[in-house]
Amino acid sequence: MSGKLKKIVVGAATTAAVAAGLTTLTPGAAQAAPYNGACGSSYGVIDAMSLVGRGTVYLTYSGSTGKNCVVTVRDNPGTRLPMSASVSLAGAPWITDSGNYTTYAGPVYVSAPGRCIDWGGSINGLGSYQYNVHCG
Repeated sequence: MSGKLKKIVVGAATTAAVAAGLTTLTPGAAQAAPYNGACGSSYGVIDAMSLVGRGTVYLTYSGSTGKNCVVTVRDNPGTRLPMSASVSLAGAPWITDSGNYTTYAGPVYVSAPGRCIDWGGSINGLGSYQYNVHCG
């Protein structure tokens, strides 16, 4: 990962790191929701941010399409809650899927060859975002 990393966590929870599909849990936290494949079969997880107690925001990439994709997945699907998944070229307007969802928000895609991206998502008011990252 190159470029300047800025991470903003909205809400009271702490963000847990997730890499290569393996979850690092905060003590006492529930198992994070696994990536659900919503971006497509050629996409693999390259980064994730836990929305502790609510779900996980996944950043995926496909070498065959050359696109990044973001999806926000709830730990416990159920009653509709406000959710979002967002991605953009760094500093550009967001590409966002938001609404009241039972399971996940997204997928949203951006093509960013040679560029950095901004990405993140939220569940019921708790969000996590990274800016100017995954440059390539």
